[in-house]
Amino acid sequence: MSSQATSSTFIRSDLIVLGGGALMVVLAGIAHYADWTAVAAFIVSAVAVTLLATLVGRSVEQLGDRFGPGATGVLQSALGNLPELFICIFALRAGLVDVVKAALIGSVLANLLFVLGLAFLVGGLKHGTQRLDSERARTIAVLMLLSVSAMAIPSLAHGLHTPAVAHEKAFSIIVAVVLLVLFALSLPASLKRGSAAADPHAEAPRWPVGLAIGLLALASALAAFVSDWFVDALEPAMESLDVSQVFAGLVVVAIAGNAIENIVGVQLAAKGQSEYAFAVILNSPIQIALVLAPALVLISVAFGLSTLTLVFSPLLVACLLLSVVLATVITIDGESNWLEGASLIALYFIVATAFWWG
Repeated sequence: MSSQATSSTFIRSDLIVLGGGALMVVLAGIAHYADWTAVAAFIVSAVAVTLLATLVGRSVEQLGDRFGPGATGVLQSALGNLPELFICIFALRAGLVDVVKAALIGSVLANLLFVLGLAFLVGGLKHGTQRLDSERARTIAVLMLLSVSAMAIPSLAHGLHTPAVAHEKAFSIIVAVVLLVLFALSLPASLKRGSAAADPHAEAPRWPVGLAIGLLALASALAAFVSDWFVDALEPAMESLDVSQVFAGLVVVAIAGNAIENIVGVQLAAKGQSEYAFAVILNSPIQIALVLAPALVLISVAFGLSTLTLVFSPLLVACLLLSVVLATVITIDGESNWLEGASLIALYFIVATAFWWG
């Protein structure tokens, strides 16, 4: 009776995430306190962060439709960014401002190019042309375009040498507050239960609410510790591997911190739930632009960390805006295929290569 209940509650992939996550957290702790080599400690902690992010996403997913699909989607995106938030805070404490800036842009690029491309590729090869013609998906895309463009304005002001250059810190704080207000204004529409989605969840929640919330809290707490160990190993590992801060933030931190969208979005596309996959993938860059980036700006000032402004390098801004425009064009078109997905992935690797040397 007990084993039957356990097997219906935890499927094989759940046990892999739980067991693997526990093992990697223990190894990350040993690597940190037993003075393993920087590269080994970095790899172990990166895997641990990824598995904890996956557990956070799975816990929110198992809350199912109890709070409504909109609320669940917002909650999944918000809590899914927790590991990256912790990593960025510890990185700012360590003075790795370039890593944080690159990680913020890298998270957007990873979702818009790599994860979205992979979802289109997998879904397209398995199901053919995928339809994205939904009002909700288009609303998400437009909000993403507006929010990411707003985040890029301080960089454009800096690049064009406007009078705002002398007030970058104050300008970034004002933009951060405006973006957070915009996020608050967008919440009622996002939380609205609304009608059934075009391709709803096919799987009913298996975990009781108490179990899902408990594992969510545990994974979030462990993510804070492991993120600290990850950042401690990050700088010496970059020196050992001769990797620039920008590349480390743009690729390594961004992918490790966005494991949820990487896995969930592609799984949904493989199941033929293209519109839902699209919404999950694009919710993350919206929350990075509207919540994570502005919150980090305010946190860096409030807690005396290395000051973070919203001024990014011209190449990062160009890649950011190009990626957002491409994602928007694909959305307005109303459909996608595997070749578009392959093209997005190819562009992501070209962008990543451009930052390999710094």
